[in-house]
This record gives sequence, C-alpha cells and structure tokens, in this order.
Amino acid sequence: MDIEQINKLGLELRELLKLETLPVAVGLVTDEKDIPAGIKKLDHVTRHCQMVDDVRRSGDEFYSTIEEQQCRGGAAVMGMTEMADQLKSGEFYYSLNSFSSVESAKETMDKIPEIKEKNVTAIMYAPLEKASFVPDVIIFIAKPKKAMELSQTLLFEKGGRIEANFAGKQSLCGDGVALPYLSNKPSVTVGCGGSRNYTEIKEEEMVISIPVEKLEELVCSAKKMFRK
Repeated sequence: MDIEQINKLGLELRELLKLETLPVAVGLVTDEKDIPAGIKKLDHVTRHCQMVDDVRRSGDEFYSTIEEQQCRGGAAVMGMTEMADQLKSGEFYYSLNSFSSVESAKETMDKIPEIKEKNVTAIMYAPLEKASFVPDVIIFIAKPKKAMELSQTLLFEKGGRIEANFAGKQSLCGDGVALPYLSNKPSVTVGCGGSRNYTEIKEEEMVISIPVEKLEELVCSAKKMFRK
C-alpha cells in the first residue's frame, strides 16, 4: 500500500466505525534518513503513551528520538534502548507494590513483548488519515463497544479469535506497538498505570492495535458490515 491509499483507508475506517478519536499511525525507524522531510521532530520530552494520546486528539504529526522519550521502559520494549536493570529484574514494579515479590514481577517483565534488536533510532507518529509515512502499527483507543466492532471486523473474512495478551504493564508500548509488530497479529490491551496516569485516556476506554498489513482487509470488511 502507498501512503495515499493508507490515508484514504484511515479516513474511511474512522467514518465507517464512527470512531470518536483518530486512529494513530506509528512507524519505527532504523535510519533517520528515511523520515520524510516534512515531519517535524518533537520539541519536548514526554512519554510514548502521551504522544499517542496527543496525536489521536490533536491530529499532529511528528517523530521522536530516544532523547524525547521520557519513559525509557517504553523506549526499550520498542527497540530504542536497553531495558534498565531495575525494570528487567522486576525490582521497579515490586517497589510500587504491584507484585507480591520481585520474582513475580520479573516473571511478568520477562514476558513483556520487546523488540530485541535495539536498532530503532526514531518513532514517527501521525493520524492514520494524514500520515506522510507508511506505518508499521495502527493504534486505536476507543470504548469497548468500538473495540468489539473492530475485533468483529478483523474476523469477518476468515473467522477465528482475537487473542488478548497483556499484563496491565507496558501497555501502549509493549502491547500496543511491539506485540503487533513482532507477531503480525492484532493486539488488545486495557492500558497500564503509566498510560492511565499521564494521558487523557478515559476509564471507559481501551486499546486495540493492528499491523498495517491488516488495514486494507479491515476496511473492506467494515464496508460490508457497517455501510448502509
């Protein structure tokens, strides 16, 4: 798919499903020379989850490097840097009273989806319908009914089931980006403490994300299911 087609599909999907906020295109960059000239670099430090939430509301397009990523745990699972020892060992989440022991925290961290190559030098963000790059992953933040409709649409042609795989930790980064990127499958997740505390994601909203390869089939199915 080319960029123009992706934009068109993004607009059609938002209108067909009557999504309240914009689907967010996320592109992982291994060479900053591949970033389109018109995309501005983010001018402040913030978290990946905040970047996604800002884009779905504002419609802005930008890219960030590791210097702009405030949450290094999120940056690590998305392949930008090494995971800090305190996170990897489980000590950080144990210190927050999120687990009964360091061992149980480590067991969870060992299973967080993570891009191991650590060769991602920048991440691009944009509304799907206005993106000037071909994304790797598309993130939807929506109420459960819309997540249900997205799930049903994904299964319309071939059937099956959507597999939810989450721990309520590293949600918009590990579950929202790394998992669909690595598995080439949709991901459903409920958010995490960070993404709930530092964004405007509502209590009644959740997250579903897909690899871009699923977009065309998703929109074709949505037309059959929801166009009247």
